[in-house]
Amino acid sequence: MTAALDRVRAVADAVLYEGYLLYPYRASAAKNQVRFQWGVLTPPAYAAGGTGEHEWSQAELIAEPAPDGVLRVLLRFLQLQKRVVEVAGRPVPSATVDGVEYTTWEEAVEREVDTVVPFSALRTEIRVPFQVGGGEDVEQVRDDTRLVRRRAGLSGELRIRAVDLPDPFGGLKLRLRVENTSGWAEPEATRPDALAHSLIAAHALLSTSDGHFLSSADPPEWAARVTEECVNERLWPVLVGDTVLCTPIILNDHPEIAEESPGTLYDGLEIDEILTLRTMTLTDEEKRQARATDARAAELLDRVDGLSPDLLDRLHGTIRYLRSVTGTPEPEVEPTTVTVGGVAVGEGSRVRLRPVKRADAHDMFLAGRVAVVRAVLFDVDDVCHLAVTLEDDLGSDLYAQHGRYRYFGADEVEPL
Repeated sequence: MTAALDRVRAVADAVLYEGYLLYPYRASAAKNQVRFQWGVLTPPAYAAGGTGEHEWSQAELIAEPAPDGVLRVLLRFLQLQKRVVEVAGRPVPSATVDGVEYTTWEEAVEREVDTVVPFSALRTEIRVPFQVGGGEDVEQVRDDTRLVRRRAGLSGELRIRAVDLPDPFGGLKLRLRVENTSGWAEPEATRPDALAHSLIAAHALLSTSDGHFLSSADPPEWAARVTEECVNERLWPVLVGDTVLCTPIILNDHPEIAEESPGTLYDGLEIDEILTLRTMTLTDEEKRQARATDARAAELLDRVDGLSPDLLDRLHGTIRYLRSVTGTPEPEVEPTTVTVGGVAVGEGSRVRLRPVKRADAHDMFLAGRVAVVRAVLFDVDDVCHLAVTLEDDLGSDLYAQHGRYRYFGADEVEPL
């Protein structure tokens, strides 16, 4: 099970650090004053105050374990750590020592709670309480300058339960609930106050040594109904190989880090090229501030500044570039129509949208809507995609002028 979990850590780390530090990566940037938007579980007292925050999250999914199988749950989250620059015993916004600038900032420390339990014991809810201690660390930079890192203690609980599915199907409906049980409460507390006592970017990895889990997005037909009845609140179960990643960010099954990506950028799961190019345009002063903000920001800047032209080119990934690598010739003329249900569909055709199971949530919301085809396109695998705008969208012509379309497969539309 350890090997299975290790294979998905790269994807899990992308979830863990999504939004940790936002472009332009300096503490003074306005959007870096409001961080940690995903998977934040605050203390119950703060969540109950009408803040829009929550103290718990839950995932439900279907498992088919072996009779003597065991479940491993690895909860992962960040604990906030306040780094304060002190000069002569007094906190200051920043200080420069030997040409190196240090900035008061909020870092984060990775935490994990690892538990293994037999599936046979889960017919009764298993509760796994945990605590993460607070503390203070001091790094002396110079005789009169030091960095003081302080963390508040956290407490939480994992609640795990399994219910047998009715015969003849077998299997279990598995529920994982993650709760922040910290007793911290403070009148008129702000969100930054609460974050110091929160589980940040909380997510979990589930694995079993003998058995498997079913997809929640595309289950087999026999499990479709019971899967629809699963309640997922602020966690979504995603298959990654034989492991399940319960993530606060909705992902498709079997996500992976693109091999072209040279490293994390924290500010988006799939926009390496634009963030890399934008980072290259930072002034020397902005880069100096970013390096003083966080060690991860400094590493990011070093990586971007040293990116070779070949590696930068790999981030672009145009269709023309991919075909030159594979040797696939460019078609002389792209088809202008595609046949759907015996009807030729092309530019100007009216269609009704019928998203299939592989579609993401945004597409599913459009099921049944009427759209107008603006273009028929083919990707590098010669799979057809229809670029459409919604017929009843008042902004559709404006979107079309700027090349902003919604994309559906030929099997996801019904000609009208």
